[in-house]
Amino acid sequence: MYRNFIRALKINPAGVDTIEAIPFLPIDLFKTHTILCGSNTKPELVFTSSGTTGQIQSRHPVMDISLYEQSFRKGFELFYGDIQQYAVLALLPSYLEREGSSLIYMVDNLVKDSNNPVSGYFLYNHQDLYTTITQLQDQQKKVVLIGVTYALLDLIETYQLNFPELIVMETGGMKGKRKELIREELHQLLKAGFGVEKIHSEYGMTELLSQAYSLGDGIFNSPPWMKLKIRDTNDPFSYLENGRTGGINVIDLANVHSCSFIATQDLGKMYEDGSFEVLGRFDNSDIRGCNLLIQ
Repeated sequence: MYRNFIRALKINPAGVDTIEAIPFLPIDLFKTHTILCGSNTKPELVFTSSGTTGQIQSRHPVMDISLYEQSFRKGFELFYGDIQQYAVLALLPSYLEREGSSLIYMVDNLVKDSNNPVSGYFLYNHQDLYTTITQLQDQQKKVVLIGVTYALLDLIETYQLNFPELIVMETGGMKGKRKELIREELHQLLKAGFGVEKIHSEYGMTELLSQAYSLGDGIFNSPPWMKLKIRDTNDPFSYLENGRTGGINVIDLANVHSCSFIATQDLGKMYEDGSFEVLGRFDNSDIRGCNLLIQ
């Protein structure tokens, strides 16, 4: 598919000698085409995007699942250290209630890798989750709570915590369960409810095999094998200088067997040090499973 895309653009691959000259595949093509190197090969897994009823799901066939495992394990270690230092608690009801989630695959493995008997999922049993968190706090354990946004808000509406060392990582929007909030308002509510100074975030999606992380304030950093470019929204082949808002293009070298150059429907801006913000979506884009909030 990527070859056909390049041919349609009348681009000679031999003339692509800079990053800026690389054609980035529009992410919506994952909904309508099979993005895979080799036509006679069967993938090990197929990840699918979330979405409301009637939306066409993206499909990402994965030929070698070990590449994804290496990517998310090394990425987590890069930003947070040894997973075995943590208890990993997951509050991801929307993801657990469907098949094909790349996030659930990652969290499953992080839970196992933590080698902690307390690590695991909490679907709607908020009381058990609250009890587990408070017990871990009393034991002075390091805890990562990974949760879909609306479920984290549901939790703190019933239970208030004061756990400054807790890592709260929100992984997505409201999934149609609540009114969308701007990031600052959302994070203020979560910080107050959990008694933390920062809210962490994960930026990933079905079409990528790597994740970027924010350790607070909505500022993301990516691992060395994942880089971003900000394109002009009016000219997809032009790029913007740092600090200006445009469309997010992602280079993900873990996408060995699909496509490493993806033009997303996300809006963002980059800074001089390579960090970036995610500011929302293009008009009429699907509300899906990445960490995107309207600014």
